[in-house]
Amino acid sequence: MQHLATDLLVTLAYGVVGVVLMGIGYALVDLATPGRLNHLIWHERNRNAAVLLASNLVGVGIIVVAAIVASEDDFALGLVGAAAYGILGLVIMAVAFVLLDVATPGKLGELLVDPEPHPAVWVSAVVHVATGAIIAAAIS
Repeated sequence: MQHLATDLLVTLAYGVVGVVLMGIGYALVDLATPGRLNHLIWHERNRNAAVLLASNLVGVGIIVVAAIVASEDDFALGLVGAAAYGILGLVIMAVAFVLLDVATPGKLGELLVDPEPHPAVWVSAVVHVATGAIIAAAIS
């Protein structure tokens, strides 16, 4: 029973770190897009904004999972690693977003909140997921 309680607390701690990192990711996507992200997604049902946010959250999740797996049952290392790599991943995702914006015509943030589906959202989404995967591979 003691082992179960310990495992539950460890899982809770990792869950909290993951949710906090996803919250930070949400805030970063909100900053990168014109308008309020929650309004765009839940009221205007903007698919572009939803795909962009979802890809960011998946990228963060990939990083957190890799950090947990790489911790080799060292709880403190795993928790600190998940937080540190998650923050690093978010920074790299933000830089990649800015670089993509510079390399493409128009303002990427404005294209991504257009009410009509736009191919640029898929490019940006893949950048988020690929960044998460690259960082996850580097952790291993």
